[in-house]
Amino acid sequence: MEIVLASGSPRRSEILSNIGVNFSVMPSDVEEVTDEKEPEKIVMDLSRKKASFVAEKLSGDFLIIGADTVVFVDGIVLGKPKNKSDAFNMLRMLTGRWHQVYTGITVVSLKQNKIVTEYEKTDVYIKSLSDELIFNYIEKGEYIDKAGSYAIQGYGSLIVEKINGDYYNVVGFPISKLHDILSREFNVHLL
Repeated sequence: MEIVLASGSPRRSEILSNIGVNFSVMPSDVEEVTDEKEPEKIVMDLSRKKASFVAEKLSGDFLIIGADTVVFVDGIVLGKPKNKSDAFNMLRMLTGRWHQVYTGITVVSLKQNKIVTEYEKTDVYIKSLSDELIFNYIEKGEYIDKAGSYAIQGYGSLIVEKINGDYYNVVGFPISKLHDILSREFNVHLL
């Protein structure tokens, strides 16, 4: 069985590599569009679309993993920012308060003809930030390609005050949840 990560995210690749998983990367080119409105349904739908898109290109004994992450605050879903101005507005919404990070995980087994999709949610509190600090953070470039415009594992560690839940979910890949899905549903054990 070969494991394929349907994501070009270097963070997701690094997390899988750190626990010794042998895998290949095949980023999904599927358009990230959904009719879902609730954050957990959005990330599950998009992770399923990403994994299924890659699965359609393969045949044989493959296990495909797809993921999608969003930030949720005040009933608004925040994806990746379009530019610096968008990043500033997102971070301004998040400063001095709690928000939620949702990641959907989908695993597709071609051999078993089986698809399992779940999600993880983590509460995150961003410190109260001045506009100047937000601009300084944005200038580091970390906001690019990040849901909610920050990365907890980089300079973002200086603005995140506390979390309640899975740290790796905030990075964008809840590896413990993935392990549970693989062992429970596919008899694949990473430990």
